[in-house]
Amino acid sequence: MLSAPGAALRERRWRPSAPLDVVLTLSPHRRGGGDPAWRHTPDGSIWRTSRTPEGPGTLRVTASGDEVRGQAWGPGAGWLLETLPSLLGADDDVAGFAAMLARLTRSHDPRHARAAAFVAGLAGRAAGLRIGRALRVFEALAPAVLEQKVVGREAWRAWRFLLRRYGEPAPGPAPEGMYVIPPPEVWRAIPSWDWHRAGAEAVRARTIVNAARHAEKLESTTTADADRLLRALPGIGVWTSAEVRQRAHGDPDAPSVGDFHLPGIVGYALTGRKTDDDGMLELLEPFRGHRHRVVRLIELSGVRPPARGPRMAPRDYRAF
Repeated sequence: MLSAPGAALRERRWRPSAPLDVVLTLSPHRRGGGDPAWRHTPDGSIWRTSRTPEGPGTLRVTASGDEVRGQAWGPGAGWLLETLPSLLGADDDVAGFAAMLARLTRSHDPRHARAAAFVAGLAGRAAGLRIGRALRVFEALAPAVLEQKVVGREAWRAWRFLLRRYGEPAPGPAPEGMYVIPPPEVWRAIPSWDWHRAGAEAVRARTIVNAARHAEKLESTTTADADRLLRALPGIGVWTSAEVRQRAHGDPDAPSVGDFHLPGIVGYALTGRKTDDDGMLELLEPFRGHRHRVVRLIELSGVRPPARGPRMAPRDYRAF
């Protein structure tokens, strides 16, 4: 139940229908170390900021036993608590995924049966994982664009700079240094020199600014039409669309095609050999409907191909 609507602090307690790992479920929303919009504190709490339809808000999520406690502050507090179950995967079809794995393990195709048995083992070790819906498209889109074709450290540095410079301090008693993402109209007004200072070159900057012009329409998308509308915008391709849909819509079937490392990781985990995007999609095809979930489980497993060759080096566009 929700606490009194006039209180500075609003609170909700929720009991998920199955075991839930709050940290695993919310970790995809973290954009690197020091993310101003996400924090995992020593007491086990997850803090997250959001610009909701009702305004900025701060959410603190803790779990104790079979109960989740949400606390929220700011104009968006009510919305954050109302949508808390969706954020934590209340709508996620975990039972359907389990039924799919059971069916595949009995497949007459030994390749499918082996892959399904392997994935079922991973799912058992991450039983509390859910694919949640944050329901805020532009919040997922801006950092995803910053992550296009660059290493994570470079993108996360830009994200930190832009939120600290143009965001607003998180409402309530949030950990120091937390900020709320600026609204679309502020993104549209960021001058070229601050994009440069952030380390984001003109292509990514233009993509975010243009998406900000269409933010209202993007927020109204559903899982069914999100991919088409996202990819209609210049600079947003299949990878960025998938990254957004995973977080904003909780799409368990949106694998990140075009990722630099992912095909090799998936291929090695399922066959012992690295592969490319086409090969990854072929391996994931038996799991259609849950392909992103399978990729997420593989990522969490820590299974990686042997490292050969140099790592992709970070670039610093501020020096150009």
